Amino acid sequence: MAASGSGGSRADNGYGSQQQPRRRKGPGALATAYLVIYNVVMTAGWLVIAVGLVRAYLAKGSYHSLYYSIEKPLKFFQTGALLEEYLLIAKYLPGIVPSSVVLTAFQVMSRVFLTWAVTHSVKEVQTEDSVLLFVVAWTITEIIRYSFYTFSLLNHLPYLIKWARYTLFIILYPMGVSGELLTIYAALPFVRQSGLYSISLPNKYNFSFDYYTFLILVMISYIPIFPQLYFHMLHQRRKVLSHTEEHKKSE
Repeated sequence: MAASGSGGSRADNGYGSQQQPRRRKGPGALATAYLVIYNVVMTAGWLVIAVGLVRAYLAKGSYHSLYYSIEKPLKFFQTGALLEEYLLIAKYLPGIVPSSVVLTAFQVMSRVFLTWAVTHSVKEVQTEDSVLLFVVAWTITEIIRYSFYTFSLLNHLPYLIKWARYTLFIILYPMGVSGELLTIYAALPFVRQSGLYSISLPNKYNFSFDYYTFLILVMISYIPIFPQLYFHMLHQRRKVLSHTEEHKKSE
């Protein structure tokens, strides 16, 4: 989800909000160094995925089934976003949570869920074009997002990256969400047939779980959450880019 767009929505300047009632103390030098390294590594990782997609496409001459060419790095770096989520939820660093933790958590967890519990677990969907749809959306979103964080932490944020961060999501978020939903939908028949991750009664725990129904509920959950994330980013775009334009005029 672009993601995951998405990546999820964060602050106007990366890790801190522009308009707060009280100015929060930023991360110290050691924490900043750690965050810079983390974001540089994540940027490089998603660049590896992008290059892998391009090379596979050029070698095959087709965009079908490109998932296999980037499967391992995708799993590694998408799962690596959980560390970022831990920092957000734990509020390990002051001022790191300017926007809704719930929305951010949903985006990160939904992507990890798509990666492992759907695409990895249901092998039959790995050849679906919808997988490429969300992988491309995630890849572009994350390269921009982690670059944005890196330059923000270094206090040298190019306007082009800021503009891309708050503009390209307009296309990438719906693209990623469409790919995610289509992939889950494609997995449903195989999940129902195989009984994947389902638990039937009777059992000693007196508990049942239907993974097929759970996936349907996951799809339904996109209805209230995605618009919140999308319109929040639209609001942030107006605020951030208009603020930048006013700052340029005042110089």
